[in-house]
Amino acid sequence: MKNASIKARAVKYSVLSIFFLYAFSIVYPILWIAVTGFKSNREFFRSTWRLPTEWIYQNYIDAWNAGVGTYFFNSLLVTAASVFFTVILSAFLGFVLTRYTFKFKKLVFVLVLGGMMLSPEVSLIALFRLLQDIGLYNTYWALIITYTAFRIPFTTFLMRSYFLGLPREVEEAAFIDGCTSFQIFTKIILPMSKPIIATAALLAAMVFWNEFMFGLVFIESSALKTIPVGLMNLQGALNAKWTTMLAGLAMSAFPMILLFLLCQKQFVRGLTSGSVKG
Repeated sequence: MKNASIKARAVKYSVLSIFFLYAFSIVYPILWIAVTGFKSNREFFRSTWRLPTEWIYQNYIDAWNAGVGTYFFNSLLVTAASVFFTVILSAFLGFVLTRYTFKFKKLVFVLVLGGMMLSPEVSLIALFRLLQDIGLYNTYWALIITYTAFRIPFTTFLMRSYFLGLPREVEEAAFIDGCTSFQIFTKIILPMSKPIIATAALLAAMVFWNEFMFGLVFIESSALKTIPVGLMNLQGALNAKWTTMLAGLAMSAFPMILLFLLCQKQFVRGLTSGSVKG
């Protein structure tokens, strides 16, 4: 018994040590970027790994005024709109696939899953020409539509898995009370699906916020560029002001970190609730 207890503790502490090292490897670079953004350029090269001797808040102000503010709000607008359309359209599609019986239903579901196999890189040239022809090139809609289209398959898959686990009795009672399908969807299904909605929204937001390729190709105006592309351009504008650049990187990472911390409980609930349904 004593040997078994020692082995169990050894395994426990070994696993905890591995998770601690993994968490440290993720958290430390983010903290280093945020703290280094308060240093002067000279101190950055002379004492790279130490805390700042003088905290220079002006670096963050300079980075914001140099363009990070514009890129930040562009990314916020594009991400919010894309997440909204992705979640709403995917929820509608997931509801139809789980609550209605119609011809070619399985085929529709297979086509939705097939969308997960499409590579954005392969369609880049075709999308570029299409957006030019319909007049959406170099607009917010060029990103919003493409982001939404490529994210709908995976989000629909999540929504459908979750909807399959919802009790049908509540919906049947609502039908008896005279509710329409749309009322059931908006007043019963969506409120009961907050965990999976939060999960889908968070996963989509992280993808949209950090997306680089479409933002680089489909947007030409500097006034419309998103954070990833804008920071690349900012590197040339700031010349050798590395600490100001790092301050801009820290500000670009902050929204997604905050969003995850606020939604982590719903995120875990959404993933675990829909993981066992097929």
